[in-house]
Amino acid sequence: MTDTAVYRAAPGSPAEEPASVLLPGHDVPLGRYTTVRRLLPQRARRMVGAWCFVDQFGPDEVTERSHGMQVPPHPHTGLQTVSWLVEGEIVHRDSVGSLQTVRPGQLNLMTAGRGIAHSERSPEHGATAVMHGLQLWIALPDGARDGPPAFEHHATVPAVADGGLTARVVVGEFGGARSPATVHSPLVGVELSLPAGGRTALDLDPDFEYAALAMSGVAEVAGAELEPGVLLYLGLGRTSAPVRSAPGCRLFLLGGAPFEESLVMWWNFVGRTHEEIAGAREDWAAGRRFGAVDDPAGPDARLPAPALPTSRLKARDRQGTTRA
Repeated sequence: MTDTAVYRAAPGSPAEEPASVLLPGHDVPLGRYTTVRRLLPQRARRMVGAWCFVDQFGPDEVTERSHGMQVPPHPHTGLQTVSWLVEGEIVHRDSVGSLQTVRPGQLNLMTAGRGIAHSERSPEHGATAVMHGLQLWIALPDGARDGPPAFEHHATVPAVADGGLTARVVVGEFGGARSPATVHSPLVGVELSLPAGGRTALDLDPDFEYAALAMSGVAEVAGAELEPGVLLYLGLGRTSAPVRSAPGCRLFLLGGAPFEESLVMWWNFVGRTHEEIAGAREDWAAGRRFGAVDDPAGPDARLPAPALPTSRLKARDRQGTTRA
C-alpha cells in the first residue's frame, strides 16, 4: 500500500462514527545497522493523544554482520520513551545511571524531562537471534516537561483475557487493568493478540482518539485491512472497534485524550519554541545538561546532532497546523 486510504463506517453504523484512515509508514535508517518503519509523525497525522512518535522494527535477524540495534548515546528533552519487544533484547543505558535489559513482555519507560541521554544496543551476537518491536515517544505536557529525568522498568504488565482476546496493558488502563507505568496525560497503549479467525469488539473511550498497528500478521479493524508497516487512525468519538484476526496476528492499540499543546519536534527533542530546541542542541554539543552514558563504545561514541535548518523551527498542533 502506498497511498492513504479512508474507510467509511459500514451501512447501519452510527452516523457519528469517524472514518478509519490507513497511513503508510516510511523506512528510516537508525544507527548503522537498523532500519525502522516510521508510523508517527506523518504529514496527515502528527499525534494520537500524547503519542507523538512510533517506530516499528523487525523482525530482523541479528548476525555478526548486522549487529542488531546499535544506537549510540543521544539526548532527549520533553518526552517519554517506551520500548516494547515481541522478540529479542535491548540493553538500555542512560545518564541517570540505569543499566537495564528489556525483553518481550517487559516495559522500559524513560522520562526525559529537561534532559537525559541514553544508548540502546542489542546484546553481543548469540544472546538474541531476532529483533522485533516498537519504540514510541509520549509528549510531556507543560506541567511535566521541565521535570527531572527518570527511568523505570517493569518486568511484567497486567494482562486481560476476554474470550480469545489477550490484552497486555503497556500504558494507561484497558479492560479494567491499569499499567504501573508513570504517565502525565490521559492515554493508553495495549498489545492485543487473537487466535486465527478470532473476532472481538474493543471497548473504547469516546473522549480518546485511537490508532492501531499490526506488529505481525493481518487483521481487519473497523472495516480496514491492517498489516505491518501502516498505521490505522481510528479517530475520536468511538465507543468500540470490531476486530477480526488472521493467523499469527498481534496488534498494538494507541489512544489518548487529544493533546492540545503545539509542539516543536526536531531530531530527539520535543519543545515549544525554536529557541528551546536550539538551546538543547547547543548544550548537547557542549557536553552540558544531559550527563554521561556509561556506554561500552566509550565516551567518544556520542551521536552528534545534525545542523539546524536555515529557517526557524515552527510549533505545530496535533494535526500539523503551524501556530501563528
